[in-house]
Amino acid sequence: MVLEKKSEEFEIDLLELAQVLLHKLWVIIIVTVLCGGITLGYTVAFIKPQYTASVLLYVNNSNISVGSASFSISNADLSAAQKLVDTYVVILKSRRVLNQVIEESGTMYSYDQLLQRINAASVNNTEVFRITVTTESAQESEKIANIIARVLPDKISDIVLGSDVKVVDYAVIPSQKSSPSLTKNTAIGALAGLVLVCAVIIIRYLLDDSIQSEDYLTDTYPDVPLLAVIPDLVDSKSSGYGYYGGYAKASRQQSNKSEDKPEESEDNE
Repeated sequence: MVLEKKSEEFEIDLLELAQVLLHKLWVIIIVTVLCGGITLGYTVAFIKPQYTASVLLYVNNSNISVGSASFSISNADLSAAQKLVDTYVVILKSRRVLNQVIEESGTMYSYDQLLQRINAASVNNTEVFRITVTTESAQESEKIANIIARVLPDKISDIVLGSDVKVVDYAVIPSQKSSPSLTKNTAIGALAGLVLVCAVIIIRYLLDDSIQSEDYLTDTYPDVPLLAVIPDLVDSKSSGYGYYGGYAKASRQQSNKSEDKPEESEDNE
């Protein structure tokens, strides 16, 4: 006996999917707005605002100076100064430096906590590097950043011989919070809700194996004849079509005829 296996092809009509989504547009809008509102409320109520202050420092790989004499700086000197930035960042994040910053600032952060709130990097691959401090207080961020600008140059001079670090710009109290962004978080929440509700609608549509209309049968099984169609017994339209609608209409017509017959018989008498 030879068994023949028939492979079932599952076709997805993109136009039909678009119509399904359009039919559920009101659900999509409600869920999208609701998710965006929930994200906005959560951000306002539970996420504390953060404030960032920064200082700029200049790296010089030579501390030689003779009166008012000027020296020309070669590209090799600039390249060496840029490479020193990475070294200075490592020194900045050492316990020796940050513990002194904690002591002078009087903050309650531990070394690990303060380390997570500090970031440093070169500015556009130059010999200038920026140190940023992010805390929940604008005044505290400015205070810690300026203490680092005062402590770090001396620490670097003690560790790296022949190095010199100058403060380019001190920190100021930030006037606006750096995070969180209400607009960004709300947009992310709304987008997540939009994707989720569309995915649910599409999955439910694809998994729905019920017969919706006779066109589905004729299109899916063109070789199988359609013998009969069960009419809609309840029709909500005012036209009166359908089994119950036609029955009610016929009953009203029969009732009107029966009421007209006595009047005709009286006229004949």
